[in-house]
Amino acid sequence: MLGACRSSTPGVVHTKERLTLAELVTVDDLRITTAVRSVLFEMRHAPTLLSALTHLDMACYNDLVSVAEVTAWLEANKGWTGIQQARDAVALADENAWSPAEVAMRWLWTRIGGLGPVLCNVPVFDLHGRFLFTTDLLDPVVGVVGEHQGPYHFERDQRRRDIARETLMRDLGLEYVERVAGEDPTRFLIRLRSAYARAARQPADVRQWTLEPPKDWVPTHTVEQRRALAPHQRRALAHRQMSRAA
Repeated sequence: MLGACRSSTPGVVHTKERLTLAELVTVDDLRITTAVRSVLFEMRHAPTLLSALTHLDMACYNDLVSVAEVTAWLEANKGWTGIQQARDAVALADENAWSPAEVAMRWLWTRIGGLGPVLCNVPVFDLHGRFLFTTDLLDPVVGVVGEHQGPYHFERDQRRRDIARETLMRDLGLEYVERVAGEDPTRFLIRLRSAYARAARQPADVRQWTLEPPKDWVPTHTVEQRRALAPHQRRALAHRQMSRAA
């Protein structure tokens, strides 16, 4: 526990909270708080609920914590500063978000737009069980896909791949909408609602896609599943690059 009297140091914020020895670990001779305690601190003191949610989702992305571990800490530590914001963030969390930009897009889609719910980075298969692609966001009920387009996506070769990918999605009966980095949220929401309207006019038999994986598929959409992977299986996660989605 820090002392009550601290001099003001630019760039440093001092806090005074309970801290048990069980919440400390030593890394390279440096004593630090555990991942769960550290993530909860950031969530509780985040300036907004979206910021708290982003802290949690990205900690899950790196398999540092799971939603279950954070929930257990919350149950054991009631009445702390910012605890309700942390609880609210847990209720909105997804362990398979791949970037802060995707978290913000999901927030805009569901919390501001009132649509969804949506799945994050879900693999999509054809009706024969062949893997086709993984989408940033997908409303599986209506069949609307959302993709975030950061600067990486406007490189020539990547743009070609994205166009081919969008065409395939439409051919399979999925409605597609993208959000460009830095775009006015209202413009995205207008396009999103248009995509929902088009999806509602699609006959059910037009769908040529499924979320049902083949029997030999190894799921990786939760922290528990990823932690259980063998080293050679973890190499399959190399495509999860936040820099490409930022």
